[in-house]
Amino acid sequence: MAPPRKHDTDAILDAARSLVLRDGPRAASVAAIATASGAPVGTLYHRFGNRNGVLVATWVRALERFQARALTAAEHPDPLEAAIGMAVATIDFARALPEDARLLLQLRPRDLLDGEPESDLRHRLDEMNAPLFAHIQRLTRELFHSTAPRDLDRVANAVVDLPGATLRRHARQGELPPWLAADIAESARILLTAKRTGR
Repeated sequence: MAPPRKHDTDAILDAARSLVLRDGPRAASVAAIATASGAPVGTLYHRFGNRNGVLVATWVRALERFQARALTAAEHPDPLEAAIGMAVATIDFARALPEDARLLLQLRPRDLLDGEPESDLRHRLDEMNAPLFAHIQRLTRELFHSTAPRDLDRVANAVVDLPGATLRRHARQGELPPWLAADIAESARILLTAKRTGR
């Protein structure tokens, strides 16, 4: 059995996240992250390769934590409740892990890369997001018996755009109001059950 790592990876990523949120990505040098986390510089290079590796791991961890909630909600056997649960998962994630939510809201992956090409990271993120998109397509088929662009857009609006835009607005104002998840659920339900008019 391998011995436990002396310097916890989550502690390192937490330190990197705090530096980025407080002072911006440029402030999160390997030396600064090492000082903030208590891990030696050599440990960071060995575990993550370079500064970009630490920051990408920090951002990806936040995305994985969000996706875990959304994918769990998507497994509900009722497609309407699954879609509503995915919408509410955005708010639940931000309430439970506010610093991770701030990281995803305030920074794009390319903001973290210091002169390295974005293509590899973009491919990785596309692979990570694929299961969520697959659930949106499945829920669209189950809710509307269609995967026409307008129907897909309707589900994406309810599950992704509405909660994301609402969270972004409230996150700028500070603490999330206690009624926000319930309002997101109600709004998503209305979007997904309202009778469609026109083309």
